[in-house]
Amino acid sequence: MRIVDDFAGVSIAGMTSENISAESDSPVPANGSSREQSDETTPLLNDQNKPVVLSEEAPSIRNDDEQVVIVEEVKGFKLWLILFTCWIGVFLGAIDSTIIATLSAPIASEFHSLSLLSWLATAYLISNAACQPISGRLTDIFGRGPGLVFSNVFFAAGNLICGLAQDVDAMILGRVVAGIGGGGLMSISTFVGTDLVPLRNRGVIQGIGNICYGLGAMLGGVFGGLINDNSSWGWRLAFLVQVPPILVSAVLAAYLIRIPPKVSEKSYLARIDFTGSFSLIVFLVLLLLGLNSGGNIVPWIHPLPLTTLPLSLAAFIAFIIWESRAKQPVIPVRLLLDRTVFAACMTNLLCCMVNIIALYYVPVYMQSRGSSATDSGSVIAVASIGICFSSVGSGLVMRKTGRYVVNTYSINSTLLRVTLGVFAVSLQLASSIILTTANENTPKWPLMIAFLLLSSGQGAMLTVTLLACLAAVDHSHQATVTSATYAFRSVGGTVGLTIASAIYQNVLKTELWERFGDLPGAADEIHRIRDDLDELKHLPGGWYDGVIASFMEAFRSVWFAMVGLSLLALISVSLMKQHKLHSTLARNERD
Repeated sequence: MRIVDDFAGVSIAGMTSENISAESDSPVPANGSSREQSDETTPLLNDQNKPVVLSEEAPSIRNDDEQVVIVEEVKGFKLWLILFTCWIGVFLGAIDSTIIATLSAPIASEFHSLSLLSWLATAYLISNAACQPISGRLTDIFGRGPGLVFSNVFFAAGNLICGLAQDVDAMILGRVVAGIGGGGLMSISTFVGTDLVPLRNRGVIQGIGNICYGLGAMLGGVFGGLINDNSSWGWRLAFLVQVPPILVSAVLAAYLIRIPPKVSEKSYLARIDFTGSFSLIVFLVLLLLGLNSGGNIVPWIHPLPLTTLPLSLAAFIAFIIWESRAKQPVIPVRLLLDRTVFAACMTNLLCCMVNIIALYYVPVYMQSRGSSATDSGSVIAVASIGICFSSVGSGLVMRKTGRYVVNTYSINSTLLRVTLGVFAVSLQLASSIILTTANENTPKWPLMIAFLLLSSGQGAMLTVTLLACLAAVDHSHQATVTSATYAFRSVGGTVGLTIASAIYQNVLKTELWERFGDLPGAADEIHRIRDDLDELKHLPGGWYDGVIASFMEAFRSVWFAMVGLSLLALISVSLMKQHKLHSTLARNERD
């Protein structure tokens, strides 16, 4: 659908099939005041050739100041070209999120700043996570196309700054700018798919998008390492090489994506919830800054985490209070009162905690036993298989059946819902249980099975919970509820790493002191062991077996934490109710 030339086929949100079948050629005033004209199926153009007749939102969550256009469903080659344009950004954004894994050391060495190591990843993560939740509301106002172009340009600018950076400050600035763009690339691409594809078919599209993200995230470190090791430009080329394709994506997005925004008589600025946006960004930035810096960049008793974490709580409370009263909120908090939406968001938070813990700590576990980085990478690589099959597979099941709650049973008056989400989270639970059996002699194949199950569960969970959220809310709130799920995912990943780090470090420290605390020089040696795995190759005589046993206890505690989080996620996902997965964008077909 094109805004001016091809407005035919636009449907009205929330209308019945009787309304849709009605025909009228009467002009409709731009202010939408005539109730008789709300049955139009083809909006007219005013004297300035601008679209004016748009749909009213459903009365469940009404917004009298805005109207919504539902575009004609795009099919065939054009749809796939639009989606491919979006997925370019998703793939490169995912690469950029993990590329630092292999590039941080050479970058820090060139700038002679070891403190830069942590900030390279943290700067991108925080700016990325902070921008995702507000992108839904902003693109409702300004449009998906302009939002995606903006994100592509920012992402390209950030990588260009990094590739040309001559000092530490410029490097961190580049990561922040790239993170802003990357956050938009991830979320707005999801909005575009939701705007163009009916819910019943949406799972397959989302599954392919998840594959692009998963493959990009896994290939980021490999991509960065290969370019750094085989190019005279070194690590700089890894950033610069991303600029041309993302600019091509920006041009294609500007030309192809013609999804009209919500329309209102108010000005753009008057419709932006500046207070809500600011408080949400402040909350996420302070929370993620405190959690990422505490115990990593600085000690937990440092003023940075001690200041940022309480302030983040205050900002969160302010955000909730303001959004509950705002007429046009960034994320309507009342949406979270819906049982399915809240359960799906909590499932995202918990499962992302489990997933990120495994991704970070299984390689550390393997390297503590003497495995190489390549061996660790081969274990994680099987995750791509699970993501590919489960993401698309769950979408195909939902397209075939129209359901994500397969059946409901009553046991002693207690409803038991068998859902795709329960199955997905059960796979992650099984993966966590397998890890609890690992010891210093465990071969690679059980770990590979664990990652296969973990990634299969994660891919299906992301697809199913997103579809459940979208189906549970009115069409006009699809972007904002999607933004909410992304916020829960970002916070979940950071909180998961914080919890795992605290458990790992405390158990390892306790175990080492219990075994070696009475020996001469124990304090210095224990400190070196906790900070550097290479120290395992230079242990004093008689220490090795005890140190390895201490490491295994620390990792086992982390794995049991994953089991606990998986059980909570299983409870959460089982609370989701079935909502209709509509076969049309207008959601007007009969049951």
